[in-house]
Amino acid sequence: MPRYKLVIAAVVLALAQIGLLSWMIAGRAAILRDGKEVLLKVEPIDPRDLLRGDYVRLGYDVSRIPVEMIANLPKGELTTAEGSIVVRLKKGTDGYWRETSAWLGAAAAPAAADEVDLLGHISNGWNLAPGSTIGVDYGIERFYVPEGEGLAIEEEMRKRNSGAEPELRGFGIKVAVGSDGTGQIKALMDGDTMLFEEPLY
Repeated sequence: MPRYKLVIAAVVLALAQIGLLSWMIAGRAAILRDGKEVLLKVEPIDPRDLLRGDYVRLGYDVSRIPVEMIANLPKGELTTAEGSIVVRLKKGTDGYWRETSAWLGAAAAPAAADEVDLLGHISNGWNLAPGSTIGVDYGIERFYVPEGEGLAIEEEMRKRNSGAEPELRGFGIKVAVGSDGTGQIKALMDGDTMLFEEPLY
């Protein structure tokens, strides 16, 4: 192959990669800018090991969905199959958003103006027996923090999780939810105080 064709192929490949990366960044920025904001209460994954590297692992009240809340459970199935789940959220009196219903696959009807549908993913093997819960991954289970800031956050989360400071409101994550249900972390909140905000780009 002539050398100029190799150069052209390399340029086309580089432009395609740049275009794909730009599309991904623009999509994330659009959700952060235009998505509906919800505040989720944080439940640390493991109080003994919250910080891994430069990010904090997070769980939420809405990370465990009661089986009875899922409107379209497959009849006769004992365990979940891998796939998507739509969890409908509504704002509580304390400011945190909580699940009100859920559907495997897609929601049966559009959310009301005071509700939002958050798209999640479940893996196969969760028990569908009455009284069980299934775990949901929303893609917002990591929050990256500036170097050197994580240990203080980790320690404070441990205190709040243990109930050592009951008078303090817990940590929360402000999430922007796009029209397709995709969530993007917008900010880490300590009560009403914003600790860290995600930049658009």
